[in-house]
Amino acid sequence: MVKHLAFAVPGDLATPTGGYAYDRRIIAELGQLGWRVDVVDLGQGFPWPDQATLSSARTRLLMTPVGGKIVVDGLALGVLPETASEIAGRNPLLALVHHPLALERGLSLEQAEALRGSERAALAAAQQVVVTSAATARLLGSDYGVPAERITIATPGSDPARSVRRSQEGMVRLLSVGAVVPRKGFDVLVAALATLSDLPWRLTIVGDRTRDRNAALQLDNDNARHGLGDRIATLGAVSQEQLEQFYAEADVFALASHFEGYGMAYAEALAHGLPVIGTSAGAIPETVPPEAGLLVAAGDVSAFASALRCLISDGDLRRCMAIAARAGAAQLPTWRQSAETFARVLEKLA
Repeated sequence: MVKHLAFAVPGDLATPTGGYAYDRRIIAELGQLGWRVDVVDLGQGFPWPDQATLSSARTRLLMTPVGGKIVVDGLALGVLPETASEIAGRNPLLALVHHPLALERGLSLEQAEALRGSERAALAAAQQVVVTSAATARLLGSDYGVPAERITIATPGSDPARSVRRSQEGMVRLLSVGAVVPRKGFDVLVAALATLSDLPWRLTIVGDRTRDRNAALQLDNDNARHGLGDRIATLGAVSQEQLEQFYAEADVFALASHFEGYGMAYAEALAHGLPVIGTSAGAIPETVPPEAGLLVAAGDVSAFASALRCLISDGDLRRCMAIAARAGAAQLPTWRQSAETFARVLEKLA
């Protein structure tokens, strides 16, 4: 028997971010598990949509037949509290929260409070909530009042990657993967690298530069101000095949996130056998084993620079951490296992 589901996302499902990648993989795996998934595009501009987009999103959600199960990505659901309440009166509703909207970097106090209140109200309407990490589950319980029995953790899956023999001598190739938005901490990464001009390194930054034009401009300005234009390549979004090649060619993964609800790029780095330099913000410590990376306080340029210096300077340490990275990745679930967890929550919806 085919089971039906509406899966609502804000905008183009092909958008190159970790959250959308999670949605795509879960939808594909649910199809293999016998679910017919109808993807509903709620429009662009979330979490700050205009009134026309809000109205259109409501209309599209209400087109789901009465009683039909609906999953709504939290990037949209968090600013649709009235629609969420309306839907919950006619359809089983599952909220998918990658990370709370109020924890995005660069918000004013008023914006953060507005998002927190809106998302809290929207989550109250959902029968069940899926999150991608235990850290996010704790946040929803403590800050958003979601009862623990309504929260399920469906950690992103991990794909196996081919083993690559990396040189421990010469130029150290750093890789950073993430949309160029303030939360990813590229300002911290560049400032830290600016203090390491005496070391042999090159950095490649891969990630969507269209999400926040100001953040992309700041990244370019920071590179120019520190005179790093010849050592840092900012490539924007690339194909999956190209990304795989960048992972294979890198020696170290570095990303100075101010918060991560999970951090899929960190898990991908582990799967490719890369030592990780990151922060202890959000769910990152749950993803990166201590033997596989160096994690420092978010926003601490000096500590991040020290971690970079340590790994760039020590090929033996990189080799040991690379082994630990692959061992850590082997402990992560597969995408099929993640989807099976997701499907069990869908079965609970009545």
